[in-house]
Amino acid sequence: MIQTTFSEPAVMAELVARMLWEIKAVHFNAAEPYKLSSGMRSPVYIDCRKLLSYPRIRSAVMDFAAATLMRNAGFEQFDCIAGGETAGIPFAALLADRLGLPMIYVRKAPKGHGRNAQIEGHMPEGSRVLVIEDLTTAGGSMFKFIDAVRAAGGMVDHGIALFYYGIFAEAEERFTNGNVKLHYIATWRNVLAVAREQKLFDEKTLSEVEAFLDAPLAWSGRNGGVTELA
Repeated sequence: MIQTTFSEPAVMAELVARMLWEIKAVHFNAAEPYKLSSGMRSPVYIDCRKLLSYPRIRSAVMDFAAATLMRNAGFEQFDCIAGGETAGIPFAALLADRLGLPMIYVRKAPKGHGRNAQIEGHMPEGSRVLVIEDLTTAGGSMFKFIDAVRAAGGMVDHGIALFYYGIFAEAEERFTNGNVKLHYIATWRNVLAVAREQKLFDEKTLSEVEAFLDAPLAWSGRNGGVTELA
């Protein structure tokens, strides 16, 4: 387990942001914005799955996730860890191993043959389940997995994302209305802070990224993307 000094939320957030930059998992490009699956245009893009390819970083992030949960949720609050298809599955396995808990995974939809299962693994009725994803934007995909677990008899009061966009009011409303406490380690604000500190981009690019974080849908609309989330 990580040393206490490194388990402070601000320290963990900064370290994860530095890790993401080091392995080139995040990108800024205000001149040619990225088109996201939602139809949004964004000057930022992240691929948290790259964390899996770096064992030392991967191990530290799992330590941070465990520390975040123990600090904010408790020590004996979960019976099972559930990973969402597909990116959440390996992180669920890693975190379940860290916490000494069973692991299941949740498909985006029932597989359509055999048992037509949506949840794979053993989840007894009434299990307290933690749902994990690599990242969460507005919470829509995580709630697909949460709803599936609840429909199968599991109890979900907590979710964790290694990286949280942290820029959409819709996300906060969704988790509040869904009675789920979202835990996370780092956000785009942490990533931007490291980029400024290390002078990774010119000031114009950094300012455009900050403008996006302040008003993402308005920025998207100005750059040819959608102006509301589905």
